[in-house]
Amino acid sequence: MADDRPDLGALAHRLTRAIAAAETPILATRGLTMWDYVVLTALTSGPAPTQAQLAATTGRDQTRLIPILEGLEGRDLLGRAPDPDDRRRRVVTLTASGRTLLADCRAAIRALEDRLLDDVDPDDREPFVRALRRLARDDPR
Repeated sequence: MADDRPDLGALAHRLTRAIAAAETPILATRGLTMWDYVVLTALTSGPAPTQAQLAATTGRDQTRLIPILEGLEGRDLLGRAPDPDDRRRRVVTLTASGRTLLADCRAAIRALEDRLLDDVDPDDREPFVRALRRLARDDPR
């Protein structure tokens, strides 16, 4: 019998599109785009040593990242300060306002995820999330 299961990439792509479509209105009601959210989320583990490193972390080209940073900085959601070791570079940090907004977004997104996971058997939910984290290299074990 032929294996007619879709490739993991095709399944992941469909899931990602569905989740992003469901998250977009949550972010929009808070005045954020998906890229704004990606940038703010990337800063939760600490300051980005340089804008170039933040671009690499988020997968956003640096020339496209700058307008995002400017918009978020204008809303006091992040700060950019000269690097004390090289004043040509900027260190990017999440502000208290940014942390508060991000926590609100995450709570709403977690509620959405809980609704999405309602279709998954309760015994399979945690292993499913654990497998996704492992595959995404977010949780090595």
